[in-house]
Amino acid sequence: MVQLSKHHLLPDVNGYFGEYGGSFVPPMLQHILDEITAAYFQIRETEAFQSELKRLYQHYVGRPSPIFHAKNMSEKYGGAEIYFKREDLNHTGAHKINHTLGEALLAKHMGKATIIAETGAGQHGVALATAAALVGLKCVIYMGEVDVKKEHPNVTRMKILGAKVVTVSRGTKTLKDAVDAAFEAYLEDPVTQFYAIGSVVGPHPFPMMVRDFQSIVGYEAREQFQQMTGKLPDNLVACVGGGSNAIGLFTAFLEDEDVNIIGVEPSGISLKEGEHAATLTLGRPGVLHGFKSYLLQDDSGNPLKVYSVASGLDYPGIGPQHSFLKDIARVKYETASDYETIQAFFELSRVEGIIPALESAHAVAYAMKLAPTLSTGQTILVNLSGRGDKDIDFVAAKYGAEYHLE
Repeated sequence: MVQLSKHHLLPDVNGYFGEYGGSFVPPMLQHILDEITAAYFQIRETEAFQSELKRLYQHYVGRPSPIFHAKNMSEKYGGAEIYFKREDLNHTGAHKINHTLGEALLAKHMGKATIIAETGAGQHGVALATAAALVGLKCVIYMGEVDVKKEHPNVTRMKILGAKVVTVSRGTKTLKDAVDAAFEAYLEDPVTQFYAIGSVVGPHPFPMMVRDFQSIVGYEAREQFQQMTGKLPDNLVACVGGGSNAIGLFTAFLEDEDVNIIGVEPSGISLKEGEHAATLTLGRPGVLHGFKSYLLQDDSGNPLKVYSVASGLDYPGIGPQHSFLKDIARVKYETASDYETIQAFFELSRVEGIIPALESAHAVAYAMKLAPTLSTGQTILVNLSGRGDKDIDFVAAKYGAEYHLE
């Protein structure tokens, strides 16, 4: 369900979270975005929309997703107790289905014929293709050539679901270039198409809208955790690329000052230019893809090449609300390297029997470092944003010998 709290007073009417966000698009597209904003505000309050979304979340997605107490990892690493919000158990295998269902229902309500999007790791693409099939819309997904090869199981899933997958072979051939291509295609026909952005990025109203749909993660977790432990978690941890899974968990807890909130960015191979995607760690404010936020950029304001072992995190920008939360120091943003992430991927698999997505493994890696530094009785709730089915062939090929998969 779309839930509202004091923090939903942001963005303002122009789409700004403090100085971040807004809408930097051509006048023709701004007219379309204004229509989307108006339609969203109208539909989200209706009983028909709320009841349909609730029905789909419960009976189609499988919500609420459970919280799991990782007793084995907690015992092994000492200090705090580690818990996981199991978004990996959702239909389609990640948190992305939460907002794609909402976006697809909105597109259907607006009379759109086609829904288009970009995807990195393929989870957003799979979720959107799933939602489009369910509500009867055509679906076109843009994906970088590097990611098409790396995440091929998800490409096959999208095609089985009836989506057209367009391979983007320019630039770095990854997520940023897929966004460029999808945005250009949308500009060609914003009237019959609906651009379902895959994270809390892009021009207003998308950072707000995706946040609202994803906030179900945190509101569920808040209630579940108190039922399990009698209190709120002491620490929240989630990976951050564009930032949708993180803001989904964080939103319900932003007003709880005793809850420490940590977003984990990819530091990749190193913090040298082109070897990471640590936007909030090393970026500065700039404009990309129609919105203002922290951006990894050169002296002329052009986005830098980025990299992460996780295809869903290799984006040079970040959701504008994350930039705002960094500036007001409500959320602390840390990093995890490729090496730490792969270690965490295998550790969670072999200690708890859960194979995480490489994106989620960044959060697991930070939790493994954090737990031993905390006192007994402290708790860490990690958003396990997706499962690792899509990553196993890549991991086996690149790290199989090191982790004895031969």
